[in-house]
Amino acid sequence: MHEQGSGAAAITGLAVRRALVAGHEVDTDRARLDVPRVHRWLSTDAYWAMGRPLELMERAIAGSLSFGAYGPDGAQSAYARVITDGATFAWLCDVYVDRGARGIGLGSALVGAILAALEPYGLKRTMLVTADAHEVYARHGFEVAAHPEQLMARMRDETPPPAPHHDASRPGADA
Repeated sequence: MHEQGSGAAAITGLAVRRALVAGHEVDTDRARLDVPRVHRWLSTDAYWAMGRPLELMERAIAGSLSFGAYGPDGAQSAYARVITDGATFAWLCDVYVDRGARGIGLGSALVGAILAALEPYGLKRTMLVTADAHEVYARHGFEVAAHPEQLMARMRDETPPPAPHHDASRPGADA
């Protein structure tokens, strides 16, 4: 029940498609994602992903559970992704609502749908980082870490080298 995307460990078989708010719906079908739109949103309007290259966004999507929200006209109106081991931990990230769809509760509805989809897995911890949407996440049970001094991060420029390619014909080639 694992291995979604290109070698990524994640929950597979998670098919979510349900109504959200104001005629919008959430869908986990990757084929429906408007990747150029998601990339444009994040790389030009999201403080945490400014300048993110399309190739990096495509790799991120491939290794994640992606949730798209779509308006009544079928156009994508929001996006979020989750990275998880499917057993104990999940990281919710890249939550973005199109500027034209804000103010109707779509972001909160999307987060609620994501958490409901993850609930059957009994994950002990779901985490995220936000600079400006604490109230949205607090409505869904998120809180500031009780001991933030225990949290650590290893940060680097978001433009890493291309993904390594494993050469199966040479044992130990990627070691």
